[in-house]
Amino acid sequence: MHPANQTKDQRVCARRDQIVAASRLCFRKHGFHGAGMAEIAKMSQLSVGQIYRYFVNKDAIIEEIVRRIVFKKIQIMTGGAHNLKQMASNLAYRVIGVQNIDHSKIDCPELSPEQNEIDHALMLEVTAEATRNPVVEKILRDAESKLFNEAKAMMTPYYPDMPEKELTARLEMMAVMCEGTAFRRLTQAHADPETLKTIYNQVFLKVFSDSTPSHTPEN
Repeated sequence: MHPANQTKDQRVCARRDQIVAASRLCFRKHGFHGAGMAEIAKMSQLSVGQIYRYFVNKDAIIEEIVRRIVFKKIQIMTGGAHNLKQMASNLAYRVIGVQNIDHSKIDCPELSPEQNEIDHALMLEVTAEATRNPVVEKILRDAESKLFNEAKAMMTPYYPDMPEKELTARLEMMAVMCEGTAFRRLTQAHADPETLKTIYNQVFLKVFSDSTPSHTPEN
Protein backbone atom coordinates (compact mmCIF):
# COMPACT_ATOMS: atom_id res chain seq x y z
CA MET A 1 0.00 0.00 0.00
CA HIS A 2 1.33 3.42 -0.98
CA PRO A 3 2.06 5.66 2.07
CA ALA A 4 -0.35 8.29 0.77
CA ASN A 5 -3.23 5.79 0.94
CA GLN A 6 -2.44 4.58 4.47
CA THR A 7 -4.34 5.61 7.56
CA LYS A 8 -2.46 7.16 10.47
CA ASP A 9 -2.50 3.87 12.40
CA GLN A 10 -1.19 1.98 9.37
CA ARG A 11 1.64 4.49 8.95
CA VAL A 12 2.56 4.15 12.63
CA CYS A 13 2.57 0.35 12.39
CA ALA A 14 4.66 0.45 9.22
CA ARG A 15 7.20 2.77 10.84
CA ARG A 16 7.40 0.61 13.96
CA ASP A 17 7.88 -2.47 11.76
CA GLN A 18 10.69 -0.66 9.97
CA ILE A 19 12.43 0.18 13.24
CA VAL A 20 11.96 -3.32 14.68
CA ALA A 21 13.35 -4.95 11.53
CA ALA A 22 16.43 -2.73 11.63
CA SER A 23 16.87 -3.30 15.37
CA ARG A 24 16.73 -7.06 14.96
CA LEU A 25 19.61 -6.91 12.50
CA CYS A 26 21.61 -4.48 14.63
CA PHE A 27 21.16 -6.47 17.83
CA ARG A 28 22.02 -9.69 16.01
CA LYS A 29 25.19 -8.17 14.57
CA HIS A 30 26.42 -6.02 17.46
CA GLY A 31 24.57 -7.22 20.58
CA PHE A 32 22.42 -4.96 22.74
CA HIS A 33 25.33 -2.94 24.10
CA GLY A 34 27.07 -2.56 20.76
CA ALA A 35 23.95 -1.45 18.91
CA GLY A 36 23.08 2.10 19.90
CA MET A 37 20.18 4.22 18.72
CA ALA A 38 22.45 5.86 16.16
CA GLU A 39 23.24 2.47 14.63
CA ILE A 40 19.55 1.53 14.59
CA ALA A 41 18.67 4.86 12.99
CA LYS A 42 21.27 4.34 10.28
CA MET A 43 20.04 0.82 9.54
CA SER A 44 16.39 1.91 9.43
CA GLN A 45 17.22 5.03 7.36
CA LEU A 46 15.61 7.27 9.95
CA SER A 47 16.91 9.88 12.34
CA VAL A 48 17.37 9.13 16.04
CA GLY A 49 14.66 11.69 16.75
CA GLN A 50 12.21 9.84 14.51
CA ILE A 51 12.88 6.58 16.34
CA TYR A 52 12.13 8.22 19.70
CA ARG A 53 8.72 9.19 18.35
CA TYR A 54 7.81 5.48 18.25
CA PHE A 55 9.93 3.96 21.03
CA VAL A 56 10.90 5.78 24.23
CA ASN A 57 14.23 3.95 24.50
CA LYS A 58 16.16 0.85 23.43
CA ASP A 59 14.52 -1.27 26.15
CA ALA A 60 11.13 -0.52 24.59
CA ILE A 61 12.40 -1.83 21.25
CA ILE A 62 13.68 -4.99 22.96
CA GLU A 63 10.27 -5.44 24.61
CA GLU A 64 8.51 -5.18 21.25
CA ILE A 65 10.89 -7.69 19.65
CA VAL A 66 10.34 -10.19 22.48
CA ARG A 67 6.57 -9.64 22.31
CA ARG A 68 6.57 -10.46 18.60
CA ILE A 69 8.71 -13.56 19.01
CA VAL A 70 6.48 -14.89 21.80
CA PHE A 71 3.31 -14.07 19.84
CA LYS A 72 4.69 -16.06 16.90
CA LYS A 73 5.47 -19.02 19.17
CA ILE A 74 1.93 -18.91 20.55
CA GLN A 75 0.49 -18.86 17.03
CA ILE A 76 2.55 -21.92 16.13
CA MET A 77 1.50 -23.79 19.28
CA THR A 78 -2.20 -23.07 18.99
CA GLY A 79 -2.18 -23.66 15.24
CA GLY A 80 -1.98 -27.41 15.72
CA ALA A 81 1.73 -27.71 14.96
CA HIS A 82 2.62 -28.83 18.45
CA ASN A 83 2.24 -32.28 20.01
CA LEU A 84 4.30 -34.65 22.13
CA LYS A 85 5.55 -36.86 19.31
CA GLN A 86 6.54 -33.85 17.27
CA MET A 87 8.24 -32.30 20.30
CA ALA A 88 10.25 -35.49 20.81
CA SER A 89 11.45 -35.27 17.21
CA ASN A 90 12.18 -31.54 17.46
CA LEU A 91 14.23 -31.99 20.63
CA ALA A 92 16.16 -34.91 19.18
CA TYR A 93 17.03 -32.98 16.02
CA ARG A 94 17.42 -29.64 17.82
CA VAL A 95 14.63 -27.98 15.86
CA ILE A 96 13.58 -24.89 17.78
CA GLY A 97 10.88 -22.40 16.82
CA VAL A 98 9.02 -22.73 13.53
CA GLN A 99 7.77 -26.29 13.12
CA ASN A 100 5.91 -28.31 10.48
CA ILE A 101 5.59 -25.43 8.03
CA ASP A 102 5.69 -25.88 4.27
CA HIS A 103 7.51 -22.71 3.24
CA SER A 104 6.77 -23.35 -0.44
CA LYS A 105 3.09 -22.68 0.32
CA ILE A 106 3.42 -19.91 2.89
CA ASP A 107 5.05 -16.63 1.87
CA CYS A 108 5.61 -15.05 5.28
CA PRO A 109 9.03 -13.59 6.16
CA GLU A 110 8.22 -13.84 9.89
CA LEU A 111 7.98 -17.64 9.56
CA SER A 112 11.05 -18.12 7.38
CA PRO A 113 13.92 -20.33 8.61
CA GLU A 114 16.21 -17.31 8.35
CA GLN A 115 14.01 -15.19 10.63
CA ASN A 116 13.67 -18.13 13.00
CA GLU A 117 17.47 -18.27 13.35
CA ILE A 118 17.62 -14.51 13.97
CA ASP A 119 14.87 -14.77 16.61
CA HIS A 120 16.66 -17.66 18.31
CA ALA A 121 19.90 -15.66 18.47
CA LEU A 122 18.06 -12.60 19.74
CA MET A 123 16.45 -14.55 22.58
CA LEU A 124 19.91 -15.70 23.63
CA GLU A 125 20.93 -12.03 23.65
CA VAL A 126 17.85 -11.12 25.68
CA THR A 127 18.64 -13.82 28.22
CA ALA A 128 22.20 -12.55 28.60
CA GLU A 129 21.04 -8.94 28.88
CA ALA A 130 18.46 -9.93 31.51
CA THR A 131 21.30 -10.95 33.86
CA ARG A 132 22.46 -7.31 34.09
CA ASN A 133 19.43 -5.23 33.15
CA PRO A 134 16.39 -5.39 35.51
CA VAL A 135 14.09 -3.93 32.86
CA VAL A 136 14.99 -6.62 30.33
CA GLU A 137 14.76 -9.25 33.08
CA LYS A 138 11.13 -8.24 33.68
CA ILE A 139 10.43 -8.26 29.94
CA LEU A 140 11.80 -11.79 29.71
CA ARG A 141 9.92 -13.01 32.79
CA ASP A 142 6.61 -11.57 31.58
CA ALA A 143 7.08 -13.03 28.10
CA GLU A 144 8.00 -16.48 29.44
CA SER A 145 5.01 -16.44 31.79
CA LYS A 146 2.64 -15.64 28.93
CA LEU A 147 4.13 -18.40 26.77
CA PHE A 148 3.96 -20.94 29.63
CA ASN A 149 0.34 -20.09 30.41
CA GLU A 150 -0.58 -20.48 26.73
CA ALA A 151 1.11 -23.90 26.65
CA LYS A 152 -0.77 -24.88 29.79
CA ALA A 153 -4.09 -23.75 28.34
CA MET A 154 -3.35 -25.72 25.19
CA MET A 155 -2.52 -28.95 27.07
CA THR A 156 -5.29 -28.81 29.67
CA PRO A 157 -8.08 -30.07 27.34
CA TYR A 158 -5.92 -33.06 26.44
CA TYR A 159 -5.54 -34.07 30.11
CA PRO A 160 -8.68 -32.79 31.88
CA ASP A 161 -8.33 -35.30 34.75
CA MET A 162 -4.76 -34.40 35.59
CA PRO A 163 -4.48 -32.09 38.63
CA GLU A 164 -3.33 -28.61 37.69
CA LYS A 165 -0.30 -28.88 39.98
CA GLU A 166 0.83 -32.05 38.22
CA LEU A 167 0.28 -30.64 34.73
CA THR A 168 2.21 -27.49 35.64
CA ALA A 169 5.14 -29.57 36.90
CA ARG A 170 5.21 -31.64 33.73
CA LEU A 171 5.12 -28.58 31.52
CA GLU A 172 7.93 -27.03 33.54
CA MET A 173 10.02 -30.13 32.86
CA MET A 174 9.27 -29.86 29.15
CA ALA A 175 10.17 -26.16 29.18
CA VAL A 176 13.55 -26.98 30.73
CA MET A 177 14.15 -29.57 28.00
CA CYS A 178 13.24 -27.10 25.26
CA GLU A 179 15.33 -24.25 26.66
CA GLY A 180 18.27 -26.55 27.31
CA THR A 181 18.08 -27.85 23.74
CA ALA A 182 17.95 -24.28 22.42
CA PHE A 183 21.22 -23.46 24.16
CA ARG A 184 22.84 -26.75 23.14
CA ARG A 185 22.24 -26.02 19.46
CA LEU A 186 25.56 -24.19 19.61
CA THR A 187 27.40 -27.29 20.84
CA GLN A 188 28.34 -30.59 19.23
CA ALA A 189 25.61 -33.24 19.11
CA HIS A 190 26.97 -36.31 20.87
CA ALA A 191 23.99 -38.67 20.50
CA ASP A 192 22.24 -40.20 17.50
CA PRO A 193 19.01 -38.18 16.90
CA GLU A 194 16.83 -41.24 16.26
CA THR A 195 17.99 -42.84 19.50
CA LEU A 196 17.30 -39.57 21.31
CA LYS A 197 13.84 -39.35 19.76
CA THR A 198 12.99 -42.81 21.09
CA ILE A 199 14.15 -41.81 24.57
CA TYR A 200 12.19 -38.55 24.52
CA ASN A 201 9.07 -40.42 23.41
CA GLN A 202 9.53 -42.84 26.30
CA VAL A 203 9.97 -39.97 28.75
CA PHE A 204 6.85 -38.16 27.53
CA LEU A 205 4.82 -41.39 27.60
CA LYS A 206 5.87 -41.97 31.20
CA VAL A 207 5.40 -38.36 32.29
CA PHE A 208 1.86 -38.14 30.93
CA SER A 209 0.80 -41.72 31.68
CA ASP A 210 -0.94 -40.68 34.92
CA SER A 211 -3.85 -39.32 32.94
CA THR A 212 -5.32 -40.52 29.66
CA PRO A 213 -5.79 -37.80 27.02
CA SER A 214 -9.39 -36.96 26.23
CA HIS A 215 -8.35 -36.94 22.59
CA THR A 216 -5.04 -37.56 20.88
CA PRO A 217 -3.22 -34.74 19.05
CA GLU A 218 -2.68 -35.35 15.36
CA ASN A 219 0.75 -36.74 14.52
